[in-house]
Parts: sequence; structure tokens; C-alpha cells
Amino acid sequence: MHPLVNVAVQAARAAGQIILRHAHQTDRLTVTSKGKSDFVSEVDRAAEAEIVRTIRRFYPDHAILGEEGGAMGEAETVWIVDPLDGTTNFLHGIPHYAVSIGITHRGKLAHGVIYDPNSNDLYTASAGGGAQCNARRIRVSRTESLERSLIGTGAPFRDEERVRRYLPQLGAVLEETAGIRRAGAAALDLAWVARGRLDGFWEMDLQPWDIAAGVLLVREAGGTVTELFGRSEVMDTGNVLAGNLRIHAALAARLEALRSTPAALPSDTDPG
Repeated sequence: MHPLVNVAVQAARAAGQIILRHAHQTDRLTVTSKGKSDFVSEVDRAAEAEIVRTIRRFYPDHAILGEEGGAMGEAETVWIVDPLDGTTNFLHGIPHYAVSIGITHRGKLAHGVIYDPNSNDLYTASAGGGAQCNARRIRVSRTESLERSLIGTGAPFRDEERVRRYLPQLGAVLEETAGIRRAGAAALDLAWVARGRLDGFWEMDLQPWDIAAGVLLVREAGGTVTELFGRSEVMDTGNVLAGNLRIHAALAARLEALRSTPAALPSDTDPG
């Protein structure tokens, strides 16, 4: 395992311990709102602080981009940290959330770690080195048709305009697949695509810390990840389309058919 991945694993497990310590007393936590349906708890902050401490102990000169702490430092190597992806699930006692740590070098995804503290599943990937879950190689599913596929998604909850664009997509995919799951933690959704539990996944308006590790996991597991609307690099927009090769292509074609429906697409002036 690469030294950077070793440190990321150590940091993710330490954060996971903090999260689990508070999982059964969420009613006592201080929770604030960052926006509509977007919450942060003292656990998010404590978990991120522990991750940052671990990184700084081994790599004090590296830069960090944290969901809670923002950008810290400048360097060729950047750690992209989501200390608790799925905070709303956590606060409601739903055991579906994860710690996500992605690492870029000179702007390219290099390593990724996603840790599910409830199942103790540890996902790791390095560029060119494949993807693993609990140290065993994982691959995307072999499902070949949308009709037999199970697809993950996430609803854009931050504003009504994005919801208006999303609903036609949801209807179009729902018509063609065996089912859709909206589990509430994009990092785990992408890890599950890499593992073959989900055949595909799409979501709009995600942040770098939501997807950095997961994007690399899917690609290293033999899958495909692109920008949902084909406009740019997925890390720049946060509009994600992922899956095995056949399902990705089929989803892309299905969503492409919506281009004649303005409500389903972002406007030219919309950065998200």
C-alpha cells in the first residue's frame, strides 16, 4: 500500500472512531445549518480535525481541502477531505455514512480512501493500482442492460431550480431500470458502484470532497466516470455519471435524450 494511502487509512479510521462514539447520542449534539437541508454537527468538525492532525503529523507541507475547514495551504499534493459524508443520515440514526479522503498530485487524482465505520468496510485505490475493499480487489458489475440495473442517485436539495432539472432525469431513468436507490451518501454510492453493488450512479451539484475518492475508486475498479452533461471535468462541476462501461453508456444515452427538454439541463450561466 502506498505511504499516502497508509496515512489516509489511519486518518479515516481515527475519524470513524469519533463518529461511532457519538452515533447513539445524536440528540445531544450541537447541530448548525449551512443551508437548506445541509447540516453540520460538532462530530463533523471533530472528525475533520482528527484527519487534519493525522495528515499534518506525517505530511506537514501538504495542502488540505476540507468540507468544514476549507482550503489549508498550497502544495502539489492536496488532501480532499469529507469527514462525514451523509451527516443527515448520521443525525437520524441511519447507519449509512462514511469518511472520504481523496488525494490529488499536480491536479490529478492519485489516491482515495472511503471508510464505512458501521460495516468496517475500507475502500482504497491508487491511480494505476486498482481498487480494493478490505484489501481484496473489487470490480464494477457485469450488468449489461438498463432493464436489469440498479442505479444510485442523489436529489439536489439545495434549491428548487436544480430539483426542477432533476425530476425529468429521475423519471427517464426510473422507466428503464430495475430500480433506483437514493441512500444519501455519495461517497458510499460511488464505492458501491466500484464494488458492483450498484450498476451506475448519477447526481448533480456535488463538491470535490464528496466525490474525489469515489471517482478514483470507480475508475480503478474498471468503471467509467464522466461529467454528467459532457461539459467539463467532473471534479470541476460536481455533476457525476458513473457506472460500468455498458451501463454508463446506456445512462448517458438516456439522459442525452433529455437535451431537448431545457428543464433537465443546466443553463449556460449555472456553474453547478
